[in-house]
Amino acid sequence: MSKPIRVGLLRLVDSAPVIIAEADGLFRQHGLEVQISIEPSWSNIADKLTYGVLDAAVMLPPLALAACAGLRGPKARLVVPMSLSQGGNAIVVSHDAAKSLTAGCSQPRLRVLEWLKAQQARPRFAVVHAFSTHNLLLRYWLASGGADPDRDIETVVIPPENVVEALAAGRITGFCAGAPWGDVAERQNAGRILIGTSVIWPFHPEKCLCVGEAWAEANPDLLHHLLCAVLRAQIRCDRPEEAPAIARLLADPDGLRLPEEASRAALPGGSGAELIRFHTREAWFPARAHAVWFLGQMRRWRWLDEQTDLEGLAARVYRPDLLASAVDAEGLYPAASLPSLEGTAMLPLPDDDEFAPNMHGLSRR
Repeated sequence: MSKPIRVGLLRLVDSAPVIIAEADGLFRQHGLEVQISIEPSWSNIADKLTYGVLDAAVMLPPLALAACAGLRGPKARLVVPMSLSQGGNAIVVSHDAAKSLTAGCSQPRLRVLEWLKAQQARPRFAVVHAFSTHNLLLRYWLASGGADPDRDIETVVIPPENVVEALAAGRITGFCAGAPWGDVAERQNAGRILIGTSVIWPFHPEKCLCVGEAWAEANPDLLHHLLCAVLRAQIRCDRPEEAPAIARLLADPDGLRLPEEASRAALPGGSGAELIRFHTREAWFPARAHAVWFLGQMRRWRWLDEQTDLEGLAARVYRPDLLASAVDAEGLYPAASLPSLEGTAMLPLPDDDEFAPNMHGLSRR
């Protein structure tokens, strides 16, 4: 058995591949001892990964990129060898807001500016971290309706497992968070799911597996076997017939303690407004085009300056080369052909000129 690998994650449905790999004995089959650490917030995950308290983590791709860009302190040395999931987030608002945004309109974004102008104070929206897929997609969606998220709303950070309580208590008008919390908000009558984020960007990358670069360099064999085990777990997570058992496992009171029915709704074959994809269509591939899109949005909102080499940063952090031997060993894709998947990466509509990220300047917001 190897020395323990410390893996951090949050109480979210898309942590399932790591939970399944442990429960099914996939880590042990690869000679690994994995210690799973359930963390309270994304900041905890990022800090512990940056300073070597964790070896690996289920991570937000924009947070990994921001940490490596030096946006939250000294530049971190992290790498993303694989993607874990696609989709799964929801924009949820209070019942009053939902009524206004959907009255006589099938696309809430077309009414968002009118609704914002009618508010006496800026509505407060929660995201799970400033450097999150959730924040970038919420901003993208608001801007698609003509709003300026820096001017027209107040954004606060709340850990995902606490957003429903904040909405029910009236401390926020809405939130963007991952499963199961949008479905939980509806089941508890705290609010209403306005849209799933796959409406904004179909099959968008959501969580990734992130590891410390120094750990990856020092432990290439451990990394290979870790990736093999998680890849095999992703296959099970993507089978609709497995969803009830996986939801029960995610509800384990000694584990993630997630609401079982709400978790089931977000898994493949579920009834939720937004479903998670773990494996099919090479969902495991960490496309650098996705990283560049995230970084382009960070530049759009002036979090990154024009001197930052977006493609260079994406190439340093997103490392599909580290995944090649694992996907080959699992019979998923020939290692030599892996770079060709870069050309298949889906992005938001290329003709969406109003909201396309400006990679080399800031002529538009």
